[in-house]
Amino acid sequence: MQVPAAAGEAPAAGLPSEAQVLEALKVVKDPEIPVNVVDLGLIYGVDIAPDGLVDITMTLTSVGCPVQDLIRADAEMAVGRLDGVSSVNVEFVWTPPWGPDKMTDDGKRQMRMFGFNI
Repeated sequence: MQVPAAAGEAPAAGLPSEAQVLEALKVVKDPEIPVNVVDLGLIYGVDIAPDGLVDITMTLTSVGCPVQDLIRADAEMAVGRLDGVSSVNVEFVWTPPWGPDKMTDDGKRQMRMFGFNI
């Protein structure tokens, strides 16, 4: 079993960095909320293994979200396009639960622009 690089460690040559994975995930949006999953604070972790497997731990704004499969597919496709990625695994977790406090300042600004009271 291969061990992912420790947080803050430079990725192996040819692999994307955590920052590059997060940037790729910014194209993934919940169809009901006009903000990307990164700025919504839905991404809880990114692990990049030396063999190019990217494990993403994330949550959704609510348990039983009807677009869970769509968001998973979009995340896998977005990250799978990065150089050095051999496969992508998205795992949804519910602890800790999501709340607006997890959003980035940019995410909160975007929500206010669309009329949400955040």
